[in-house]
Amino acid sequence: MEKVQFQAESKRLLEMMIHSIYTHREIFLRELISNASDAIDKMYYKALTSNDLVFNKEDYFIKVSMDADARTLTIVDTGIGMNSEELAANLGVIAKSGSLAFKKNNESKDGHDIIGQFGVGFYSAFMVADSVTVISKSHGSDQAYRWESTGADGYTIEPCEKDTFGTEIILTIKESTEEENYEDYLKQYKLQNIIKKYSDFIRYPIKMDVTEQKPNEGAETEFEDIIVEKTINSMVPIWRKNKSELTKEDYNQFYQEKHFGWDEPLTHMHIHADGSVVYDAILYIPEKTPYDFYSKEYEKGLELYSSGVMIMEKCADLIPDFFGFVKGIVDSENLSLNISREMLQHDRQLKVIAKNIKTKIKNQLSTLLKNERDKYEKFYESFGRQLKFGVYNEFGTEKEVLQDLLLFYSSKDKKQITLDEYISRMPEEQKFIYYASGDSIARIEKMPQTERVTDAGYEMLFLTDDIDEFALKALRNYKEKDFKSVSSGDLGLPEIEDTTDEKEKDEQTELFSFLKTNLSGKVKDVRASKRLKSHPVCLTSEGELSIEMEKVLRAMPNAEKDMYEASKILEINVNHPVYETLKSSYASDKDKCSLYTSLLYHQALLIEGLPIADPIEFSNDICKIMK
Repeated sequence: MEKVQFQAESKRLLEMMIHSIYTHREIFLRELISNASDAIDKMYYKALTSNDLVFNKEDYFIKVSMDADARTLTIVDTGIGMNSEELAANLGVIAKSGSLAFKKNNESKDGHDIIGQFGVGFYSAFMVADSVTVISKSHGSDQAYRWESTGADGYTIEPCEKDTFGTEIILTIKESTEEENYEDYLKQYKLQNIIKKYSDFIRYPIKMDVTEQKPNEGAETEFEDIIVEKTINSMVPIWRKNKSELTKEDYNQFYQEKHFGWDEPLTHMHIHADGSVVYDAILYIPEKTPYDFYSKEYEKGLELYSSGVMIMEKCADLIPDFFGFVKGIVDSENLSLNISREMLQHDRQLKVIAKNIKTKIKNQLSTLLKNERDKYEKFYESFGRQLKFGVYNEFGTEKEVLQDLLLFYSSKDKKQITLDEYISRMPEEQKFIYYASGDSIARIEKMPQTERVTDAGYEMLFLTDDIDEFALKALRNYKEKDFKSVSSGDLGLPEIEDTTDEKEKDEQTELFSFLKTNLSGKVKDVRASKRLKSHPVCLTSEGELSIEMEKVLRAMPNAEKDMYEASKILEINVNHPVYETLKSSYASDKDKCSLYTSLLYHQALLIEGLPIADPIEFSNDICKIMK
């Protein structure tokens, strides 16, 4: 019997594939089962064109069995089988696809579709096997053939005996090494798990002989082991059923079965798309944040299937990061199962599906916000931070998608509102959307900087999340209304009539110049405040970096002390008694005025929640005042 050599390029491809193409070795079983399903599909197509052949679905199945002692794993199908020429053509040239050629010549009918490309996937068997034997008998033929190979050195084909048509693939599993435990592929539970994981929705039964225990009445042992042939896969995926057939409990059960979360989903989407790319999907928005959601360990992504066969457990390219909380599956017959099935990020069809899914998720959240506000607020409590991150990330490229989904606490309503709700009730003369940032609602309500905006009767958004202000900076405006911090240099409010005479103005200028010199390097300027009413002092900022943003950035790991610093302004209320004390001390005792200046500055720092550089010096200054 002569050994046939693979073509040179096929030999190189085989060696490359065995050692590097597939990340997870266990997918070899998915590939072989997909090929077996293809072979049965071909029988189905043949029955459609033949009056002499009746396709009785009960006669068609795939069976997986193993022999741990002989170290063999066997996959049997009752499909169309192959003759010697087909064995040589389909298995003799790597990446030669019998299924692909068949698919080109036969249109899909009744939902049947050829899954894989027989050839490339088949050779994944050599990732776990020292040798592979294929025994096949083509439908309508009296002769069976045996194809054997130990890998890149070539293959042999010879006649053999086989009672029924179909194909039997026998893998001799490799010995385990320190790097890889090949024994797993000879264990019943492991094979069952792989089948459920990757091939649960293959349309034909995948059978295995499973060891079970039954009560052993009257015997010494309480139980005895029995062998039962069981169907491992569920065959009919829930996403291919009509929505009218399914209940909320069905969707929730699927959510639990797939271990998408331990909670109940807040809502779900069942999608069937028939456009340029055909796909089915079931997507879930969880109720609660996974424990690791905001950690590096969390992996976003949807399960990706091609005609019921899992391609990828977590396809990150299907959803943007800001919707990374969404769980679910996508199944498309347009996605090919070939050598690049684990490298789909450049697939045009996948990009079309991803774009569609992003729109569907956005619309679902918008509907939830409009019709079920309580549910949406519960969702937002868990995942609102992720939406705000999406607005800020990538230089605000997705802000148009997300801006109407954002919620912020209202100073008037004392609850979360949308930007659109804020805009809808703005007085006609109001120019800006005002906001105030702080550690908590209670702290923001006491901020001196809010007094002027409150007196004007304008609503404010209270920002308590460290990413809030960054998100608003990325938005810049909403419906042509700019955002304005109550701590910004210019509030854009009508000027209050200044009754200060020229002499008083000159005195102010001289005093504030003295204070500024005392605070050199700490503040950019010292000014008379146009926003303070009852409080003596506050800090404001100029430029893009606010004081709250400075605090957030400085708290980041490895942030250098002076890397992020807001341009601070010390504002003093000239109508407060403290100002009179400053004037008096400046005129009579400049050292005491410097002491008062230091105390006011540190008081302003404490109001802002900023650290005091030298607490001991601050304590000593207080003691000096008390003498």
